Amino acid sequence: MRIGEIAALAGVTPRTVRHYHHLGIFPEPERLPNGYREYGLQHAVALARIRRLTELGLGLAEVRDVLADDAGRELAEVLRELDDDLARQQDAIAERRIRLGHLIKQAGEGRLPAEGPVSPELAGLLGALTPSDSPMAAKDRAHLSLLDTIVQPEQRDRLFAALRPLAEDPETALRVQQLYERLDALSDAEVDDPRIGPLGDELAASMPDELLDLMRGAPKETDSAFGEAFLADFAPAQAAAVRRMLTVLTARAEELR
Repeated sequence: MRIGEIAALAGVTPRTVRHYHHLGIFPEPERLPNGYREYGLQHAVALARIRRLTELGLGLAEVRDVLADDAGRELAEVLRELDDDLARQQDAIAERRIRLGHLIKQAGEGRLPAEGPVSPELAGLLGALTPSDSPMAAKDRAHLSLLDTIVQPEQRDRLFAALRPLAEDPETALRVQQLYERLDALSDAEVDDPRIGPLGDELAASMPDELLDLMRGAPKETDSAFGEAFLADFAPAQAAAVRRMLTVLTARAEELR
């Protein structure tokens, strides 16, 4: 049989057969005087087995290991590992479906955040926030959605729990909205604007004490590329006010050590 014939017989393509040859998974037969490969029935048997193994989900490196073990012990081991891996995937899929179910329910109730999909913890926090047209409020929500992705789950849950009072207490929520508006007013200000210092202090004062526990031992905002990028996302005067807030909060957190 020629390569096209054995490929068709095993249900693969000639390109796949050549790839298996290249990887050493499927040994090449001797060539005829005219240079063509001549495949026999046993080659078809081997190629069909490779196809069955790959259809089970084995990688080509695993297939090579299986074929190298004549006693079949390697196959049993690989199949057990594959089954364990599929079980982990099944659990992961089940968890994803639960999360999708929550998001679909939020969408049906009109509570799906514009920043979604986000964790249920952040969705609850964003849902409790007072709607606002403030550009600074929108930026804050975007920053929270980023933290939702990059912070470890346990730390993330503590962070959002610490921020909940800013949204749930009416007086605090009103004060936060006013602070957003004052930050918006600094969008075109100079970095020596006299409003920066007092605003930074008030921003720090508005933060819940629970937030200080999370800041203890954390690097200062200028000690990481993320911190620098975070501050660079604001206009210069706004960044100065935020930097002042972080400096005050860091000092308060250090005092609690």
